[in-house]
Amino acid sequence: MEYRKLPRGSENERFSVLGLGMGGIQHTPADEIEAIITKAINNGINFFDLCAGGTVYEPFGRAIKGRRESVFLQLHFGAVYDENGEYGWCRDFETIKRTFFWELETLGTDYADFGFLHCVDDDEDFDKLCEIGVLDLLCELKASGKVRHIGFSSHTPSVANRIIDTGLADMMMFSLNPAYDFEKGDDYGIGTVNERIELLKRCEREGVGISVMKPFFAGQLLSAEQSPFGIPLTHSQCLRYALDRPGVLTAVPGVQTIEHLDTLLGFLTATDEERDYSVIGTFTADVLTGLCVYCNHCQPCPAGIDIGLVNKYYDLALAGDSLAANHYTKLSKNASSCLHCGHCESRCPFSVKQESRMDEIARYFNK
Repeated sequence: MEYRKLPRGSENERFSVLGLGMGGIQHTPADEIEAIITKAINNGINFFDLCAGGTVYEPFGRAIKGRRESVFLQLHFGAVYDENGEYGWCRDFETIKRTFFWELETLGTDYADFGFLHCVDDDEDFDKLCEIGVLDLLCELKASGKVRHIGFSSHTPSVANRIIDTGLADMMMFSLNPAYDFEKGDDYGIGTVNERIELLKRCEREGVGISVMKPFFAGQLLSAEQSPFGIPLTHSQCLRYALDRPGVLTAVPGVQTIEHLDTLLGFLTATDEERDYSVIGTFTADVLTGLCVYCNHCQPCPAGIDIGLVNKYYDLALAGDSLAANHYTKLSKNASSCLHCGHCESRCPFSVKQESRMDEIARYFNK
């Protein structure tokens, strides 16, 4: 398992790149929920999103008993549950507050690692959360230690940028998959290619971590019949794609059974070839030609350059990240090492002119 550090967190706040979402597990028997969480933790998963059915919290609490300090939990302010445990979306202050303390009690913990403004997709929705006092409540809970970090979930780049503008968010939950990113998704795939990538770059630049929801596009990317591209991807390809995006710390797909968890865990032993998602270059040419997505399908570089990383530091530097140049100078091989042999361009699925780009990057950083 790979672990990634929360930029604005303590040294021990390192999250497994493969997390777990609880959104679809609410109808699974309680003993199986407990077994799934236990097996996930035993296999190195330490990050969980608790936007779930109300019936999930008790078995989840049993699974983490005695292990609370080794796991990280996202709790959502605005997700509530009825007497049958069914999920509901809420904007009533007292109900939201009461639900949070019920969640803590049922989980057997006295704090949440992340308190999230839940599903903020419209400006009016963010205004409402501020108006009724939920954002102020989160700030109070953080000051008291009941919430360690403030975050939010959203599908909308413009609204996400507005929340980040407050300076309060240490984490963003965002929908990421090739269908959404390349304008082939549903109503939740909001924003253009450039708007979405610029949001991710901003998060990386300003230290806002990202947890990824919907990495499989509700399973549609896994099926040739349902995929908007007509070509299926694998779980490992979708997960690798999400984890390669700027700012991403973890992906939190959902499961319903032990078998589903085993499928996800297969990502940990998948080969580089099995994780390679460069096939998307064959069906996103209309929006992606000439854009480096850091997939490193061009490797191995005869000069030893990590071409994806060099491009990433350059894009971040252009976006205003003052640390990107420092990271670039620490590379053992950089753009100046380019041999202009054409190997990378012959392998690039997105038709990036990397030779001229290496010259451009070298000139930029040499200044």
